[in-house]
Formats: sequence, C-alpha cells, structure tokens
Amino acid sequence: MNRNRKLIIILIATILLICVSFQASYGEPGIPIPSIIINADEDQSPREVASSLEILFILTVLTLVPSILIMMTCFTRIIIILSFVRKAISTQTTPPNQVLIGLAIFLTFFIMAPVGSEINEKAIQPYINEEISQEIALENAMKPVREFMFRQTRSKDLALFVDISNSEIPNNIEDIPSKALIPAFIISEIKTGFEVGFILFIPFIVIDMVVASTLMSMGMMMLPPVMISLPFKVLLFIMVDGWNLIIKSIIMGIK
Repeated sequence: MNRNRKLIIILIATILLICVSFQASYGEPGIPIPSIIINADEDQSPREVASSLEILFILTVLTLVPSILIMMTCFTRIIIILSFVRKAISTQTTPPNQVLIGLAIFLTFFIMAPVGSEINEKAIQPYINEEISQEIALENAMKPVREFMFRQTRSKDLALFVDISNSEIPNNIEDIPSKALIPAFIISEIKTGFEVGFILFIPFIVIDMVVASTLMSMGMMMLPPVMISLPFKVLLFIMVDGWNLIIKSIIMGIK
C-alpha cells in the first residue's frame, strides 16, 4: 500500500513539474525562428550559371559514388570471396556482414590506391587549378579506371556486350565504349569470385564428408554433422592462417 502511494505521489509531482515548465516557457518572450527561403534568381553572368551547373554535377556524382565503388572496382570480387569463406566454414553470422563489407571496402581502397593517385594527379588537381576543362578532366579520370577494368575483364565477356550493343568492331581497346566495358567487367569479376569460392569450398567439404561418414558408421544419424565438423573447420582455418592466405591471394590475383 505504501509503495503504491509513493508511486502516485511521484507521478503527481512529475505532472506538476511538466505543467510548471510549460507555463514558464509559454510566459517567456517569443524566440525568433529563422526562415529558409529558396529562390531561383536570374544569374548576372555566364560564370554564375557554370558554377551552378558544376555544383549540380558534383552532387550528382556524389549520389553515384556507391555504385562506382561497387561496380567499377574490385569490391564485387572481394565481397563474393569473403562471403564464400564464411559459407564454407559454416559460420552463418561470423564474421558479421558489417565486418565483411568494411574489410572489402578497405581492401578495395588499398588495391585501387594507384588508380586513385593517377586520377588525382592527372584529372582532379589540374581541374582544381583551372588548367584543364571539365570534359578533359572526366576523360583523364576515366583512363586509369578503364585500364584497370580492361586488365580484369575477359575477352569473351567483352565481346558479348560489344556484339549485343550492335556497335562497330573496334580496332583497339580505346574504341570500346564504357557502356560495354563496365557490364563485361562486372560479370568477369562475379565469375572470378565464384571460381575462387569453389576452390575454397573443397577442403571444408572434405571435412564435412569425413565427419558425416564417421557419424553414420557409429549410428549417430540424428546428430547434425555440422555441429561436429564446425570446430574442425575452424581449427583448420586457424592452423593454415586462412585470413592471411585469402587476403594475400585476393591482392595478388588482381593485376
């Protein structure tokens, strides 16, 4: 009874405090609220129009940065391989998705650092210093990216999209449009990631088969083999320093 009475007293006191606070704030002089106005005034010079268009272009590029990171770099291959590793070990949520994606992103930054340095040297800095135009900056920025994608793209995949686009047969790689290069690069990266994932699955499948056969011979068919094979697969992965080998293979496999 005393406990309920204390709770009622605390509740009444809280309500009174809130009412007093509202009354005090209502009695205070009004606080000015800033107003935000968006105008579309007429520009006085062509330079102002160009600056507005440049800002719009930069905002558009920023919205496409995630797609560029995923589709035009080695991120796709890395995340596929890391996902296959987790599946092969049979650890469903370890490492978690955030860790795998973070590792893939930083490995992508590490591998693509030479390409980024070349873009900064030949495109971004000259454009900032007003030494080249926007069109030349975009062209200079795409050159190292295209060279990287050409090194990773299979000729068969590239020929597929060139044929589908009904474009003329290019005389050299410079004549191949980016609209055919980018999807060819993506499917090449996906195929490479699946090939590496298949190779990674082989030793762990052998462990699963040995454990399953052992349990069946012992008559323990109701016991899930994954429960027994998981510690052995984790132990094997630790003994061979699996993460070191996988990361090294990924980096060395990207030319």
